[in-house]
Amino acid sequence: MVRKRQGVHLDRWIEAVSQSAIPELRSFVSGLLNDKEAVMAGLTLPYSNGPVEAQVQKLKVVKRSMFGRAKLPLLRQRLLNAA
Repeated sequence: MVRKRQGVHLDRWIEAVSQSAIPELRSFVSGLLNDKEAVMAGLTLPYSNGPVEAQVQKLKVVKRSMFGRAKLPLLRQRLLNAA
């Protein structure tokens, strides 16, 4: 369902999990139901936040490598040059 982006099967899966005896899955489903619209969008729409997460990861790596060594101006310069 996730890899093939088949969000249409979500309601059927939620119903099956709700009737199961596995408490961890039932708890997971209750969390999904809190924001079902977002879950359905994630399972059906082709958009991804992968590029944004890659930039955030690169920022964190540079920031960790410079911890305690420099202030914001040097960090900014390193990030601009890292592209």
